[in-house]
Order: sequence, then structure tokens, then C-alpha cells
Amino acid sequence: MRAGAARGGERRPLRARTEAAAAAPAGRAMPSEYHCAKLRSDYPRPSLQWYTRAQNKMRRPNMLLKDIFKCILLVFGVWILYILKINYINEECDMKKVHYVDPDRVKRAQKYAQQVLQRECRPGFARKAMARLFEHRYSADLPPFVKKGPRASEAEYKYDPPFGFRQFSGKVQSLLELLPEHGLPEHLKAKSCRRCVVIGSGGILHGLELGPALNQFDMVIRLNSAPVEGYSEHVGNKTTIRMTYPEGAPLSDLEYYSTDLFVAVLFKSVDFNWLHAMVQNETLPFWVRLFFWKQVAEKIPLQPKHFRILNPVIIKETAFDILQYSEPQSRFWGRDKNVPTVGVIAVVLATHLCDEVSLAGFGYDLSQPRTPLHYFDNLCMEAMNFQTMHNVTTETKLLLRLAKAGVVKDLSGGIHCEF
Repeated sequence: MRAGAARGGERRPLRARTEAAAAAPAGRAMPSEYHCAKLRSDYPRPSLQWYTRAQNKMRRPNMLLKDIFKCILLVFGVWILYILKINYINEECDMKKVHYVDPDRVKRAQKYAQQVLQRECRPGFARKAMARLFEHRYSADLPPFVKKGPRASEAEYKYDPPFGFRQFSGKVQSLLELLPEHGLPEHLKAKSCRRCVVIGSGGILHGLELGPALNQFDMVIRLNSAPVEGYSEHVGNKTTIRMTYPEGAPLSDLEYYSTDLFVAVLFKSVDFNWLHAMVQNETLPFWVRLFFWKQVAEKIPLQPKHFRILNPVIIKETAFDILQYSEPQSRFWGRDKNVPTVGVIAVVLATHLCDEVSLAGFGYDLSQPRTPLHYFDNLCMEAMNFQTMHNVTTETKLLLRLAKAGVVKDLSGGIHCEF
């Protein structure tokens, strides 16, 4: 009995251990006195150095995104500061101290303008004179506006804007589908000999009272936002063509009422979006407006038949052939001084549109920094020192050459005075 009890007593602990082992989770061995299975804590731990490297690799994409975002913020900040500098740092002139206008000079300017108008108009004169002056660098038969249909010339798509429409063929064709007309209106085509005057924004116009004479020209080309309202005594109130880019377009509806044509100069990608919205009388999305360096017009009160797109080859011809600027180079930011002003582009356009061409309100006299830059605001001439895209000195030499050669007549005497 004792022996049996002893054997039974020995078996109970064994049964308990066996049952405990059976109850243990799968894949986990119970410890025994013979150490036939290792505890989890007995396995070697991963290297701390390897773990740190893995975490760093996981952080790298986030750090890269943060660095890119910082760069974008930096570039955007510099751009904002640049715009603020252009718009607000320029010292304003005291218009109460505007330079004196000699009454005798006013009479002589008005008499000279009438003499130009009274002379017999010479058909084809401007194009022929330009072809002689710039042999092989001026195309007398160049169409002034972009036409609908198959590409008329590969030259239109050789360069990026504003010198061409490379990579924007689809946008250009989409715009042309919205425009019912692409040339001069019939009432202008009917004239056998057209006289043009390109009216600049120069402060030299103020006080000359040339308005009545300027209204007598067959075509009056105005630039950007230069106003008529309130200044018609000096600049007239007739507008055949308003030529501008989005940031230069007048914000007031009053400046469009007498306009025959709105000629768009497209400098960048978003300019196509803006023009599309203006033709369709649509609201431009807010995110698109962010890409303009100043406020742009929300609506232009003209019908689609009044819109035209300037042929970019005219800009290319003005820049590279006539002014002989270097062709554009790839740059991270900004441009070289190889983009002509809208004023000089308009003068070359006028030689393609008209038989005789006159100028008024042209001439930047940088030697007199305290004189008014424009006839309609209080900016000083020294403000031109802040612009970075245009070579004013080279353009002035070109206009002087045109005036001395008799290709154009300077009615206000800012470039070449003949009165």
C-alpha cells in the first residue's frame, strides 16, 4: 500500500507538468529542468545602430519634402519683396512742381502735328522705308495678328512666349476658335492710305494739348492702361487699338468704350488663361490670379470680334532682328534685358498696319530723374532704373534712328524734335 501510494505520489507532479505543457500556447515551450527550450529573453536583441539607421531612412522623405517646401517659401518671399520694391519703393514726384511747358513750344507742337496731317498720304511708305533701313531683318509681308487655321508659319512656334508660341499650339487654336475675326475691321481696310499714331505714356505729353490733332489720325494705338478719361485735351479720346498684356490692361470700363480692337500681347502661360476668360466673359479662378505680378482686369466690356492676338513673330523681329538683342537663354529666374517694351513693339506693328506712322508721348530722359515719367501719375523718371526686362537706352537709339530717317514723325519731340 505504501509502495503504491508512493508511486501514485510520484506520478501526480508529472501529470501536472504534462497538463501545463499541453495548456501552453502553440510555439512556446515550457521551461524545464533540462533547459531544452530557450526563453524569448534569451534570444540576441537587434543592434541599436541598425535600428537607428532604419529610422533615419524612414525620416529622409519627410525631411526632403520639408526642405523643398522651405525653398518654395523662400523663392515666393523674394518674389513678393521684389514686387513690393517695384510698386512702392519708387519715389513719387511732386506734381505741383511739374516742369514748365513753354506756351510757344505748345503752339509749335500743334502746328507741326497739323502739317503732318495735311501732307498727302504715301501708300506703303512705312513698310518700304523699314525694308530699306533694315535689309533682310524686316519682313514687309508679316501678318500683324495670329490667324485661324493651319500654321501659317513655323516661325510662330520656334520660341517660347513672348517671341513665339512653342508648346502652346493647343491653347492658341482654342483661343482662335473663340474669335470670329482675325484681321483689321472692314472700315479700316477700306482706306486706301492709313495714317497711324502710336501714343506713348510719356510725361512729355502733358501740357501740349495735342488731343484734337491726335483724334484726326486714321488709327490711334494706345498702350497698356494709359488713360483717356480726364486727359483727352492732351492725348485725345479716339482709340482704334488698345495694345497690352494682362497686367497692363485698364481696370476701368470707361477706357474701352471707344476701342475698335483689343490686341493682346501674351508673355507667359497664364496670359492665355486670362485672355480666354476675357473673351468668354468668365471669371478668372483665384489660383490663376496668383501668377500675375499685379491686379488684372476682371472683365473687358468688348465683344469677341474686337479681340486680336499679336503675332509673336513681330516681337521676335523687334527684339532679335531690329534691336539685335541676344536670343533668350535658359535661366532659373527672370530674363535678360532682351524683351522690348510694348511701346517699341507697337511702333513696329504700326509699320505693318499703316502707310505712315507718327509717335507721341515717347522718350525717356534718364538724365532728368525728377521729371514725370507718365502724363497720368506721379512717378518720377528715375523709376525706370528699377525695371529689369527692358533696355531703354537701346530702344531710344532705335526710335531716334527711325525719326531721323523719316520713317516716323515725333509729334511731341521727346525723341527727335523737328519743331
